[in-house]
Amino acid sequence: MSDYDSDLSDDCWDGSSWESLPDVCLRCLFTFLSDRDRRSAALVCHHWHNVMRSPSLWRCRYFHFSGRLSKFRQSEYCSAVTYARYLGVYLERLEVCVCPPRRSLVAQRLEQVISGVRAPLHSLSIVKLELDRPAWTPGLRNSLINSLIRFIQKVGSKLSSICLSRMRNNTFQGLELLSALSNSQSRFSPRYCISSLGLEGFFSSATYVHLNSDMPCILRNLRGLTDLRLSYSCVSDQLLIALHRDGSPLQKLSLHCALNEPHQQLVSGDSWEALASSCPDLQIKFTVDQIINTDCLARMLLREIPLTEYGMTAFYSPDVTWSAKPVLSNLLPQYRRSLQFLTLDLTNCSEDLDEELLELVKVCKRLEQLRIWAFLEIRTVERLLTHTTCYCGHYVFQVRIYSVNEDTSEEEDQLEDMLSSYRHLPPELQFYAILCPYV
Repeated sequence: MSDYDSDLSDDCWDGSSWESLPDVCLRCLFTFLSDRDRRSAALVCHHWHNVMRSPSLWRCRYFHFSGRLSKFRQSEYCSAVTYARYLGVYLERLEVCVCPPRRSLVAQRLEQVISGVRAPLHSLSIVKLELDRPAWTPGLRNSLINSLIRFIQKVGSKLSSICLSRMRNNTFQGLELLSALSNSQSRFSPRYCISSLGLEGFFSSATYVHLNSDMPCILRNLRGLTDLRLSYSCVSDQLLIALHRDGSPLQKLSLHCALNEPHQQLVSGDSWEALASSCPDLQIKFTVDQIINTDCLARMLLREIPLTEYGMTAFYSPDVTWSAKPVLSNLLPQYRRSLQFLTLDLTNCSEDLDEELLELVKVCKRLEQLRIWAFLEIRTVERLLTHTTCYCGHYVFQVRIYSVNEDTSEEEDQLEDMLSSYRHLPPELQFYAILCPYV
């Protein structure tokens, strides 16, 4: 800046300029402040104090409860209670993420905070409560569920999105809560409806939800549902039939399947085909965690599923003879015409999967995003990169190469030499590669 510009700036500056800023400018600036800084700014003057209470500044809130107490700063519990008491009426979107409580005192504080929510929310997310932990006494569990039911019955009519992942309810309380949600929507439909519902881990891992006929009936009543996220333990032929939609068809179904959750049930390919036919724009996301039994995977991954996204985490156990080759060579190629996003985390230290992976990527013509964590040859990464650069359109390619060597300097040099040939990649290709010692 020139001396003239500096002098001009000094001459034009007036100590009252900040006070005279229009409200819309102040609100824009205040959105970037933390709660602590907002409290300080509200004390500057009456004007700033009034602007700070503008509803638009407090419509979206995120709380993370770690359960820790500190003598140096206000506890998370007190902060949330204070907010709910004075500014909660402005809330429209609320997200609460919990570090699952280990003590009943922490669980009690969580229950009191969540029970204090009174705002007419549009979006509610409460994740990782894990009500099956011993810290949640029967009394606290019942109080929390009853509070959520009352909230849904009283002010839940405007809810369009709700996420209760990893809540870990027993069958009775889980269905009671979902029934309240369904009944609330039926009273206010078609003016208000829930379009997005997240229920991964909503029931306890020991619950065989697919055997319960109430679950399909409840989901059938949620007519405006377009985005549904479930644990695979809920899936049955009856549930897929209940998801058939007229007028407002389901658009996205995300299924999460973990080793410690029931996943042995048989689901008909005809039921999947009928669902895909009634919901022509349906996209299916499948996430599989620690399940390596090929027969179980084949029972779940039926060719009739319109699978667009698949994620898998699998650890090779020394006690179990298992190969990932059938998954890469037989199961996933079934979705060569639909698969768009693929994420694989494989600790295949005793098995080479380079050729199988290359062939899978070649046959999946619609693939847009490829993320791989595995033991691979550097040469394989180059061949994959060469293949992806031939595609037109946006493509995300991320690879983390595991190594059994503590000293990876030689392999890092090989990777760097290979990448030096690809300095000028197409702008639509996002490429990332890293080499990591596997401990």
